[in-house]
Amino acid sequence: MRIATIVVAGVLLVAAASTSAQGPTHAFMTASDGVRIHYAELGSGTPVILIHGYTANAEGKWFKPGIAQALAKRHRVVAIDARGHGQSEKPHDPMKYGPQMADDVIELMDHLDIERAHIHGYSMGGSILTQVLARHPDRVITAIYGGSGVREVDPAWQARVPDDPETPDDLPRAPRSENWSGYPGFDRTALDAVRNYPWEPDQRAIDLTTVDIPVLAIVGGYDRPNDRTHRLSRELSDFELVVLPGETHGSAHFNPRYTEALVEFVRTHDTGATE
Repeated sequence: MRIATIVVAGVLLVAAASTSAQGPTHAFMTASDGVRIHYAELGSGTPVILIHGYTANAEGKWFKPGIAQALAKRHRVVAIDARGHGQSEKPHDPMKYGPQMADDVIELMDHLDIERAHIHGYSMGGSILTQVLARHPDRVITAIYGGSGVREVDPAWQARVPDDPETPDDLPRAPRSENWSGYPGFDRTALDAVRNYPWEPDQRAIDLTTVDIPVLAIVGGYDRPNDRTHRLSRELSDFELVVLPGETHGSAHFNPRYTEALVEFVRTHDTGATE
């Protein structure tokens, strides 16, 4: 495993002016259970699927910070609004979430005729990515976790990590603020349904020793999901960890070094990929 603590900022990779001016295209697909899923596309090349975190959406997580535009310089970026979020439909049944959110990713890939892709999930998106790895490993070129990882199964390792309920987690939790009504597509009942799905058993069940693709985790130095990377480092054969000093769960992806690490990892492992 390679661990990199990035101290010196590099030059942020930005998309070509023509790509930025064009902007993403927006469309919908209907999942197998009838739920409409919104997604945005930008760029061309080997596909990169982006999955945002809890209460977020594709626009705010990936396009506003410029992450999608940086990737789109060389890649076909597909940013999904997870069900219950953004412009996607918002079921109120908790059992409509969990593994079905991973199936949405695969069904979207099928819808777009994408055989394999680099997949990046932030926070809750990392939990969805774990389910994709568990259920459809052959569809993933590389897996990139942001502000997240995989839950511990070893009691000895669990005991080493103090429980800090004041620190953000990679699984959905109740929003701290009650003033979420200004967020695009806000539906508090749907967000409660996402959070009320029993995520932990799904997280713990995956056998990481069977994962044979490159995996990267990018976390802030003050982000609790650092403890979610311990299992990744022990059980994965090809794992890299990038720590951004001074960054938190909510700030890491705004740091230009986050985008640099993501773009470089995808570029490095892009040879031989097919669409």
